[in-house]
Amino acid sequence: MIVPPPPHEVRKSGRLPRFKLFSPILAGATLKERLIGCIGALIGICVTGLVCGFVFGDDPQLPLIVAPIGASAVLLFAVPASPLAQPWSIIGGNTISALIGVSVTYIVTDQMLAIGLAVALAILAMSLTRSLHPPGGAAALTAVIGGAAVARSGFWFPFIPVAINSLILVGLGIVFHRLARRQYPHRPGIAPVNTHATADPPPALRVGFNSEDIDSAIARLNETLDISREDIDALLREVELQALVRQRGELTCADIMSRDVVTVPGDTTPEHARYLLLKHDIRTLPVLDENEKLQGTVGLRELAGKEPGSKLPISAAATARPSDPAIGLLPRLTDGATHAVVILDDCGKVVGIISQTDLLATLAKSLSHNGLSEIMQGNGQGI
Repeated sequence: MIVPPPPHEVRKSGRLPRFKLFSPILAGATLKERLIGCIGALIGICVTGLVCGFVFGDDPQLPLIVAPIGASAVLLFAVPASPLAQPWSIIGGNTISALIGVSVTYIVTDQMLAIGLAVALAILAMSLTRSLHPPGGAAALTAVIGGAAVARSGFWFPFIPVAINSLILVGLGIVFHRLARRQYPHRPGIAPVNTHATADPPPALRVGFNSEDIDSAIARLNETLDISREDIDALLREVELQALVRQRGELTCADIMSRDVVTVPGDTTPEHARYLLLKHDIRTLPVLDENEKLQGTVGLRELAGKEPGSKLPISAAATARPSDPAIGLLPRLTDGATHAVVILDDCGKVVGIISQTDLLATLAKSLSHNGLSEIMQGNGQGI
């Protein structure tokens, strides 16, 4: 028999859809990120207006800043990872759209038809030039209905002030995001590659989803997504990793790391480093500075072809903390280039190392244990 939920649960569920209308729908739209965006927009718009006022003077016939720049600031500072908020999208989209709008005013005399054509052709032009930017539609519209000041500017309007406004805003956005330690311009996620120069796909792509699966999923959704295909790939791979950490994250790096680590000082000769690698049958040696802090790593690959007496070739080290989930090292140890991850304590001292073999043995034991548990549980249910 189906038991109906209590009345208070019904009322609660009935309220949820209404409240969801006022909830942020963008992933990562936290209060902190929004406040940073507000500060960025405040600085960006004010400084853009001040600079244009200083350069162009107080000419009442020339707008110092156009309205679409306000919409550009929303994208630039609130969603800087969006493909629609990148430098070329802002500068090219606004300028090209304004050019389209001015051109339409010289060809079409009916204003109602002109405003529709200006926006439609702006979308087409931005799409063809890979500069799609929503405020561009407003720039095209402004060029048509902007009044006497815009009409007097003619074909100068797309450049002064639209292009100048856009250039200043993007420059300020780059500086602001650097100071706020945010990545801009956004660099899409890098797909795994085969580092061995063979025809095989990289290990991360041999199982699970691939690029064709992403294309098929996007096609089936029949939607235009405000995220690049590369970022979708990176996001899905991170989701897979986080799910794996949740399911098998009980083991930490401290549980499986080798603690008796063979290390060398930075002034070690390549000959001695090669001798230690072969003697201990290992592929990576942590290199320490004079304060016993990690300086990097060296392996047989770096030592190949080094002349006697030459300087030790040191590479950047992959590192982790003892409390980190061991399964979280999987992407780095399967990238085709990293053979070991050095484990550092809070002071930056080397306390252990985890090799590909260490992680493989741990995964094999974990899978074997879970498989046995499932068999035992299945037998128990059948008794």
